[in-house]
Amino acid sequence: MTWEVVGDVLLDALKDSALVFAFVFLVHILLAFFEEKLADFLVHRKKTSTLFGSLFGLIPQCGTSVLGADLYIKKYITIGTLVAIFLSCSDEALIVLLTHWNEKTIMVLPLIASKFVIGFVIGVLVDFIFRKREINEDYHEDHKCHQHHDEENTNLHKFLIHPLIHSLEIFLYVFMINVVLGLIIAAVGEDNFSAFLVSNRYLTPLFSSIIGLIPNCASSILISELYISNSLSFGSLLAGLLVNSGLGMMILLKNKNTIKDTLLILGICFVTAVFSGYICCLIFGF
Repeated sequence: MTWEVVGDVLLDALKDSALVFAFVFLVHILLAFFEEKLADFLVHRKKTSTLFGSLFGLIPQCGTSVLGADLYIKKYITIGTLVAIFLSCSDEALIVLLTHWNEKTIMVLPLIASKFVIGFVIGVLVDFIFRKREINEDYHEDHKCHQHHDEENTNLHKFLIHPLIHSLEIFLYVFMINVVLGLIIAAVGEDNFSAFLVSNRYLTPLFSSIIGLIPNCASSILISELYISNSLSFGSLLAGLLVNSGLGMMILLKNKNTIKDTLLILGICFVTAVFSGYICCLIFGF
């Protein structure tokens, strides 16, 4: 591998990462203005919370799964609603896919539709099968009691510092993943890399689902980049992003009181992801 090739890989990775950074930063600033209202809306729609949970999860940022997990721990939403949020969310994947304008960009629409329908259906089934625990009705009052006293500093952090820090983190993830993938493909050879994935194409939905279990934005970005580079099929992309709930699952794992629920939710999401991925691949191809 020559230094010229390495330089090309770094330059391409930098260009892609800069575009993603700009998009992520803009989206997070906009969402910062509506996050509390969206959470309040979700909590106070008990009868249709699963439906709105699936819609809420479609918001392209990792904060949706984190907020969903926090609402569940505090007993503001049901387990089915949380499952709906986890299955429908895609972390930063949608932003990565939308910043690559090619023939695959249009597949974002069926991806969103599939995740919404699957999240809603599975969420309803989960709430039907498992007994709904008591739901706290005092979200609005509890939320006001925990607000920070220094409003000016809070707003500065919420509307500028936090979006900037998170966007920089995503920029680094995208850059590192692009560099690693680019160097691997350059070293192994694009034809050899593609041949390996093709020879194991029947396992790619499972592989993608396992990658999606990693509780980090990097996993959804990696799955998206592999799809964009034609290394994963749409079914494998769907499988990986269905099970990927970003830092939301980590929030549940940190809470000792929800360990059993967390394992149940993890199992439901993983089985749903693998099953849906293989069904999609059987219909549209591996």
